[in-house]
Amino acid sequence: MEFLVKSARLETLKTATLVVAVGEGRKLGAAAQAVDAAAGGAISTLLKRGDLAGKVGQTLLLHSLPNLKAERVLLVGSGKERELSDRQFRKMIAAANGVLKGLGGSDATLALSELAVKGRDAYGKARLMVETLADGAYVFDRFKSQKAEPKALKKVTLLVEKADQADVERGSLHAQAIANGMAFTRDLGNLPPNLCHPSFIAEEAKALAKAHKNLKVEVLDEKKLKELGAGAFLAVAQGSEQPPRMIVLNYQGGKKDEKPFALVGKGITFDTGGISIKPAAGMDEMKYDMCGAASVLGTFRAVLELQLPINLVGLLACAENMPSGGATRPGDIVTTMSGQTVEILNTDAEGRLVLCDTLTYAERFKPQAVIDIATLTGACIVALGSNTSGLMGNNDALVKQILKAGEYADDRAWQLPLFDEYQEQLDSPFADIANIGGPKAGTITAGCFLSRFAKKFHWAHLDIAGTAWVSGGKDKGATGRPVPLLTQYLLDRIK
Repeated sequence: MEFLVKSARLETLKTATLVVAVGEGRKLGAAAQAVDAAAGGAISTLLKRGDLAGKVGQTLLLHSLPNLKAERVLLVGSGKERELSDRQFRKMIAAANGVLKGLGGSDATLALSELAVKGRDAYGKARLMVETLADGAYVFDRFKSQKAEPKALKKVTLLVEKADQADVERGSLHAQAIANGMAFTRDLGNLPPNLCHPSFIAEEAKALAKAHKNLKVEVLDEKKLKELGAGAFLAVAQGSEQPPRMIVLNYQGGKKDEKPFALVGKGITFDTGGISIKPAAGMDEMKYDMCGAASVLGTFRAVLELQLPINLVGLLACAENMPSGGATRPGDIVTTMSGQTVEILNTDAEGRLVLCDTLTYAERFKPQAVIDIATLTGACIVALGSNTSGLMGNNDALVKQILKAGEYADDRAWQLPLFDEYQEQLDSPFADIANIGGPKAGTITAGCFLSRFAKKFHWAHLDIAGTAWVSGGKDKGATGRPVPLLTQYLLDRIK
């Protein structure tokens, strides 16, 4: 979908569908008033019949209004609040998009710049609008014999005041890059595990590097991982016929001597739980256990599109967790790349095992900060549901930066504690550390485990088990989160 930004008079605008806002109590916004005046009060007359209450997300489609060059006018309810919340604004845009997708017109013009959204200027509103529209156009039908019907809508114009045009254009550009990164992440997550395995993800990373000169990719195979002493990483993969891969992406967009930021993604391409096998019901969704790695690739996709002036390292910890005669057993002890030993009490707590060695590997890049992203614990879904990602870290400033980025990107996280008392749950009588801490505070003890391998840099951990995909039903699929949060965090670092 193409997005344009322009300033023009509504009554002279030639478009298939013009979208304007109407508040509760039949209150016409400035754009709707201008259209109504040009059309001889046609909108006011229709509203008096009670066809539209103006509640957030309600819509009413009008055809062939007099004295307008727009073929249709779509009224969308904006509610009664003076300032909309992000959620209300998104609901409005999604409702309008739902109608537009079903129409025959190839273009639409949104005259919604007058709406006030809490904490958002023209740039911020454009970001939300374009991300919602672009993400709403996502379709995954690669494996369907009957492909989705191509949508008629190809172009969306945002109508703005002349003074706001540059800010809205910038917001639209950033939003499109983020939406493209989300789509890339969603595609990878939605692929079946017989196709999307560690070597496949490595090829996807290489293809990204081939298309962008300032991105270098190195793939560490099992031989290299063994040389590095990545005993925990290799333990996860040893039950599978799919070989593990640590994929290293290095983007140089900043100055040569600038220390990079690092994103570390959990890439378990299928998680049976290993010997500690999961229940059969819903196990198909364990193809989404690589969404941490997919979100890192999606963020790189956005950063590369925008050519951000920043240095960024991506580390994807990719393996498949399978039960077999060669699989790791509960009770096995492995030595990590850091030299610390781990007693594996549960082979289904495997994400932290690939991540701990990958975090140790991150030390060599001397990063300014490291964020790891992982579908790590079911306990996070119990704690925060599917709306909010869990967040922990060893540096208060970094945690605050991520929380702020998530709030602005409308891709929120919530901080959980990393108190020393929780660390004690990981004590093992036989090794330096156990890989699980018992039934209590599972998300926090997983974070505590990772914190032991992140002492040499500022580090934060995002548990996206609840936010990376929609579970069950016809809407099942990857969400593309937390690409908006991560991209916003990086945008904030270059301001």
